[in-house]
This record gives sequence, structure tokens and C-alpha cells, in this order.
Amino acid sequence: MKTIFLFLLLSIILFSFSLAQPSPDAVRDIDSNLLRSGTKYYILPVFRGRGGGVTLAPTRNESCPLDVVQEGFELQNGLPLTFTPLDPKKGVIRESTDLNIVFSASSICIQSNVWMIEEYKGQLIVTGHGTAGNPGQDTLSNWFKIEKYEDDYKLVFCPTVCDFCKPVCGDIGVKIDENGIRRLAISDVPFKIKFRKA
Repeated sequence: MKTIFLFLLLSIILFSFSLAQPSPDAVRDIDSNLLRSGTKYYILPVFRGRGGGVTLAPTRNESCPLDVVQEGFELQNGLPLTFTPLDPKKGVIRESTDLNIVFSASSICIQSNVWMIEEYKGQLIVTGHGTAGNPGQDTLSNWFKIEKYEDDYKLVFCPTVCDFCKPVCGDIGVKIDENGIRRLAISDVPFKIKFRKA
């Protein structure tokens, strides 16, 4: 009888503790407003003189697919995009939680504009033809996180939408190729960013 009582008591304590866990901090834009699901934003670099916002561009000597790149000039904002958390009913975007990132503009290519990680020439690059929603093994490459980085933010690829999957995790940085294209890819140097409402 004591064993059952102890087990029930321990279960209640653990359940209460799990309910008391605080939500991760909300992500904020440059005006200190909460980032909201479905609202259009620009992703901009923190450091001036090192390129502009993020956009889609052909980078593979073909017109399609389009990959995620940083604009070459500081004054270019890039394309507006939206964030959709794992639970689409959640209105606020929170740090270190899985989400889809989707450009809000149409393109010349027939593609979704949902960000995803893809291997290209030995690099894990960010491209724009992923699948939104449907968390699990089949969509593992489509989930990103926003994490605090010093006083600003960075993007991270380390999805937790599949319990038994072992994804390659890493920060998203900017890799400049021989043609000067500033491609977003998994990198040892994070791309320090901020968000501005479009």
C-alpha cells in the first residue's frame, strides 16, 4: 500500500512541476513588439555594411529552385516573410521553438517558398521549396528555431518534431561563394539578425 501511495504522490508532484514550467521568452521585433504568427516581417542583419535582408534567388546556375540568400546591399530589406509555430493556434513566436519560415512573395519558380535545409555541393544550405506543417520525419528539414544571441537573435536548425530522428544541428550563417552570392547555410558563425514588421 505504501508503494502505491508513494507512486501516486510522486506522479502528482511531477505533474505539478511540469505545469509550472514557464513558456520560453517571446521573440521581439526592433520596436520591442512581440513577433506574431502570420504577420509579415523582414529579417535584417544587425551589423551595418554587411549586406541587407534575406530574399530568394537562383544560385545553382539554373533559374530554379530558388535558395535563401542575403541581399548584397545594406539598404535592401529582402522579401517579407511569416513565421508559423509548431502549434499554428499559438499567436506569439517564442524562442527555441520549432517553426516554419515562409516568404510571402510569389516567385518565378513553382515552389512553396517554405524554408528548408538541403545538401548542395557539400554544404547544408537553406532553400525555399519546403513543406509547411505536418511535423514529423518527412518534414524534418523544414523546421527552424529563433534563439537569443547576445542582445539580438540568430536562426538555428535543430528540429525536435520527430522523437526518434537525429538531425544535424547548427546555426544558420551566411556563406559567400566565389560569385559573391551570400547564401544562408549551416555555419560555425551565426547570422546575427533582428526583425522588422513589413
